[in-house]
Amino acid sequence: MGQPGQFKNNLKLFFALCIILFSTSCGNEKEQPKEIITTQPVTVKIPTPDFNADSAYAFVKAQVNFGPRIPGTKAHEKCADYIVAKLKSYGLQVTVQKGTVQTYDNKQFSLKNIIVEYKPDLPNRILLTAHWDTRPWADLDSINKDKPFDGANDGGSGVAVLIELARQLSISKIEKGIDLIFFDIEDYGMESTNTQYERKEDTWCLGSQYWATHLHKPGYYAQYGILLDMVGGKNPQFPMEGTSMQYAPDVVEKIWTLAGRMGYGNYFTTAVTGETTDDHLYVNTLANIKCIDIVHYEIDKHNYPFFHHTHSDNMDNIDKNTLKMVGQLLLEVIYTEK
Repeated sequence: MGQPGQFKNNLKLFFALCIILFSTSCGNEKEQPKEIITTQPVTVKIPTPDFNADSAYAFVKAQVNFGPRIPGTKAHEKCADYIVAKLKSYGLQVTVQKGTVQTYDNKQFSLKNIIVEYKPDLPNRILLTAHWDTRPWADLDSINKDKPFDGANDGGSGVAVLIELARQLSISKIEKGIDLIFFDIEDYGMESTNTQYERKEDTWCLGSQYWATHLHKPGYYAQYGILLDMVGGKNPQFPMEGTSMQYAPDVVEKIWTLAGRMGYGNYFTTAVTGETTDDHLYVNTLANIKCIDIVHYEIDKHNYPFFHHTHSDNMDNIDKNTLKMVGQLLLEVIYTEK
């Protein structure tokens, strides 16, 4: 057995060696890098819903059932009430802009522009429009030229597509600012064959002229607008309309390119028409909002379809496939716009 003092010295040496070994071991360990967790915002794309052509067709028929929607008539009044009630039933914010205008034949009428605002607090907005009145006479027909016609396509189809779009918006979760305007007294204009007046184009589109100079909100602005006119006929042709190309060629290119990607290129052709007078003209020139016109125009005939301003503009010439195509295109525009 060794001496007690020697034992103590050995014990101290043992503990010193342990401390050195422990320190060396810890010093040799590499410090593990800390994991940095970053959170990226998740963008969930809401799928574009299917446009219901049966629903749109029913909306055309409901308008036609009132009779020709000529300003100052009971049919005109009842149709306005129907459109407003239908839109309000979807829980959307609806405003009726009222005003008084004078037509080229010195008659005064009370107009009603019907305005829907979806997500009104959002700043970036898309404007979609159509007119809901009908022309007082079938002046391009060969018989009964002084009598009114149904206006199933010229007026009824564009309104029907917008009502169905409103229904779709009411059940969607999309965060986009959309405005729908149903213009009144568009079709009470003077034909170019009448030489009594110089500014014939300004006798048309009185509702859009009124809105553009009396905006429903001070300083209202939209990124761009799309007007629908005669968008329910059979075998339609939707060329690039001339006034649209003058004021908003980039919007035309965007919409027509999208239509081509969706398989509608045979209908949305790259042919360009002459400039026409329609509601979009005054949205461009008076409201300073770029707006285009999707309108049925037959390039080979240099004219609108055969039923234009005739008694043939009735339900027989409304095609659900055309309503579906135009409505689906607009839904795709809304749901893919950044």
